[in-house]
Amino acid sequence: MAEPMDELIPTRATLIQRLKDWQDQSSWQDFFDTYWKLIYGVAIKGGLTAAEAQDVVQETMISVAKHMPTFEYDPAIGSFKTWLLNMTRWRITDQLRKRGPFAAGHPASEDTATGTRTVDKVADPTCRDLDALWNAEWEKNLLDAAMATVKRRLDPQKYQIFDLYVNKEWPPEKVAATFGISIDQVYLAKHRTTELIKEEVKRLESKVS
Repeated sequence: MAEPMDELIPTRATLIQRLKDWQDQSSWQDFFDTYWKLIYGVAIKGGLTAAEAQDVVQETMISVAKHMPTFEYDPAIGSFKTWLLNMTRWRITDQLRKRGPFAAGHPASEDTATGTRTVDKVADPTCRDLDALWNAEWEKNLLDAAMATVKRRLDPQKYQIFDLYVNKEWPPEKVAATFGISIDQVYLAKHRTTELIKEEVKRLESKVS
């Protein structure tokens, strides 16, 4: 049975099985669209430059592709989340090795995408900090996916009320005046949308943890 079109993060077993087919361009695009921001974000926050982080994304995707023909996922051994972290960790290590012992080719004045100089913030792919970064980015990735799903399912005006009040931080009075509704209705829309997003995050976590 085909997976629902609105499932941004497919079940790990189904996704991996689909990726075994090199010709399944749609599945590979789904995988890239779902995980590239996660991998890139961890690489950046780990201290790599934007160019290095882009290389990490590309090389991680290539590595995943190479493992697919013979890869057998066993949730009893480890989670998909941990497996993908390890693939990313190795690619980050590769980027650090390319710098050389004195970070050749990366002058101290070079800035990362986070605004921190490379020389001031260097990733240690073996430390617990990278695990923490990965978990934080993973949760953000799930939240973004959940919000996108809820946005498509919800009445456009209700989501816009939530977006203006929560994401854009408009005062409730301004939101209410804009839509010609009461402030209580703004609070209600925020509450209901928040609950839907929480439920969607839990659903996605059950699929990919």
